[in-house]
Amino acid sequence: MFGFLKSQEKKMRENAANWLELAEKVYHFRRDVLPAAQVAELQGQIAGLQALLKEKAGAERLKLAIERLEEVLRRTGGAIYPKTALVENVEFFLVAALVILGIRTYFVQPFKIPTNSMWPTYNGMTAEVWRNPAERPGALGRVGRFLAFGAQRREMVAPDTGPVTIPVRAGDGRIYFEAKPGRKWLVIPTTVREYTFFVNGHPVQLRVPLDFDFDQAFHDATGIDAAQLAWRAMAPSVGLGAVREIPVDLKAVKGEPFLAFDIITGDQLFVDRVTYHFARPKVGQGFVFRTDHIDSPHMRDQAGNQVEQYYIKRLVGGPGDKLEIRSPMLYRNGEPISGSDAFRANNRREGRYRGYANSGLLSTGEVLTVPEEKFFALGDNSYNSLDGRFWGFVPAKDVVGRPLFVYYPFTSHWGPAR
Repeated sequence: MFGFLKSQEKKMRENAANWLELAEKVYHFRRDVLPAAQVAELQGQIAGLQALLKEKAGAERLKLAIERLEEVLRRTGGAIYPKTALVENVEFFLVAALVILGIRTYFVQPFKIPTNSMWPTYNGMTAEVWRNPAERPGALGRVGRFLAFGAQRREMVAPDTGPVTIPVRAGDGRIYFEAKPGRKWLVIPTTVREYTFFVNGHPVQLRVPLDFDFDQAFHDATGIDAAQLAWRAMAPSVGLGAVREIPVDLKAVKGEPFLAFDIITGDQLFVDRVTYHFARPKVGQGFVFRTDHIDSPHMRDQAGNQVEQYYIKRLVGGPGDKLEIRSPMLYRNGEPISGSDAFRANNRREGRYRGYANSGLLSTGEVLTVPEEKFFALGDNSYNSLDGRFWGFVPAKDVVGRPLFVYYPFTSHWGPAR
């Protein structure tokens, strides 16, 4: 740190020690493949430089000895010395990758929240709708929003002027989509949702991430929710789950976007992987775990394969705990649950917290006991969370850690995790 304060002799002695370390490495790794004469020459130069260090020779004599040793190393070093820029860069990135992998595996792991099951404590992907074209950010604004919030624009541009119709599932009022293969960052294979609307009978496609709640974005843009869509899709001859094309109140003008919004990335946080090796998870903590061994139909993908992902919920019960929902309140061992601000806010329906909903394993009147070596977790957004009520218990061996710090995007959630 204070190298500029060192004398020239001291700097040269440190330099000589570094060259000796390299020379010893060459000698030990290559003495069996080098001719005897080169081995002897290398040993001689090593011994000579060691002797100069021992007698505390001046900087000039050390410099000459280093130059002689370097000349020998060029002839005897093989792949060890001299190194090309390519080799040095490869070694640097390999070491960096190993260090990062070690930190991620044993200490701190980055994690991105894709859905809004923990809203409003944490955000998944959300939409910011631009109803007024004049309010839509220009090119510079979009760059700034991408850097600060991970915002990515989505638009449906009208191929014609006329009425807009959309495909809606009868019964639940959800907008119909197809799962399609796509690319993340133009490289990584992934699965996306593809929605098809019609303007005057002409199709318009829009693709969004698989975990993105497009129905909520559509509601924000139009004011039409799933219940209204379900009512419009009702028909005596249409069964539940059937898809109907229904008109909606969107103005489509040829060549202009009739639906535009930004997808704001979900909260990205660091997860502490160390603490749970030494301390038992506490009820009320954010709770990150793997889904590898959760046996449930809700943990199967469309092909029937086990979902193997990281999930984040809030820990509500450990082995032996008895849980019950008397909506909107969650009870643990006969008492209103405590241990987290989110528990209190949900039980009181404070602010944007809507309370706990009876469903699945915690339907009305059901009391659930957590088995040994298991944990039970719920989302803070109970009315929009696929959680333990549906897929059951988390095996203790799949517990990963607790959230530490929201590092991106730079919203009000940035800072220590809650």
